[in-house]
Amino acid sequence: MKVLIIGNPDRYEKFRPDLPVYDQCEKTFCPRGTSDPELLDAAGDAQVILADAISPVSAYVIDHMPNLKLIHSEGVAFDKLDIKAAARRGIFVCNNKGRNADAVAEQTLMLMLGLLRSVVTGHQAVCAGHQIQVKERLMVQGITDLEDCRVGLIGLGDIGKATAKRLSAFGCQCHYYSPHRKSIPEEEEYGISYLPLDELLSCCDIISLHMAVNEETMHFINRSRIAGMKDGALLINTGRGELVDTEALCQAIESGKLGGAGLDTLFPEPVEAENPLVLLAQKLPGRILLSPHIGGITTGSFRRMHLHMWENVARLSRGEKPDCIVNGL
Repeated sequence: MKVLIIGNPDRYEKFRPDLPVYDQCEKTFCPRGTSDPELLDAAGDAQVILADAISPVSAYVIDHMPNLKLIHSEGVAFDKLDIKAAARRGIFVCNNKGRNADAVAEQTLMLMLGLLRSVVTGHQAVCAGHQIQVKERLMVQGITDLEDCRVGLIGLGDIGKATAKRLSAFGCQCHYYSPHRKSIPEEEEYGISYLPLDELLSCCDIISLHMAVNEETMHFINRSRIAGMKDGALLINTGRGELVDTEALCQAIESGKLGGAGLDTLFPEPVEAENPLVLLAQKLPGRILLSPHIGGITTGSFRRMHLHMWENVARLSRGEKPDCIVNGL
């Protein structure tokens, strides 16, 4: 079986699973950013595409690969894959659902705590020899315990549940909103209660995004929804940068409507130095805490994700249906 891999070959070698299928497949690697014609020239006859989670697989590529049977995201996100074009041709599109949930949940709490504990400005102050001055200022200004925050999660999938579980250990009052409410036993299991979206935005000290990007969720956090948030609230985004209207968020932080934001992902990606949120983080140190989209790329996560991808390739080679199908086949 021939496999086109859009991604770093060193990563695939490092996280190669102990499965015969890995060595049995003919693998062609193309770096992220390879053009559609170049992809087709390299491996237009492949049966499988394994794609970096931020690398697009277009309808053009799908329609010009006659042997294609499976497209698999290396991560959880699949918004860059044309799932409709794949479905029209009966090609499975799969993701690594749940394989990095614990890792992203840890990153989420890190961003919350980093903002609450002034990690950026504190580090800078100690390095500059101003430790005692900042300590004195923060004792008067106040430091909010995470335990005393009311936290609202938007989305309660695998990552949302893993985040709720960890927040429960901190003693937080935790709420969630999703289009479909979970069962009461499930809410009790994760120590979380449902609120309508408007109520959740207006009452929570921290809002954390845990939802997929699609046509309905693009710029989900916009001027209107920010206006409905509690004054001084913090926004956490470990989902995708497209969930947030960058201009609206910048204005809300500059005006003081929001207390700050912890962001593991920005739009567009790769993030350039001129991104408005990057510039604002430099202008208002401590109000914005950025990380380089590393929430879901821990060693453990990659081992689980690569094992799952190659298990699905093995299923396909045996004539079986893969799991974690996201395009309805």
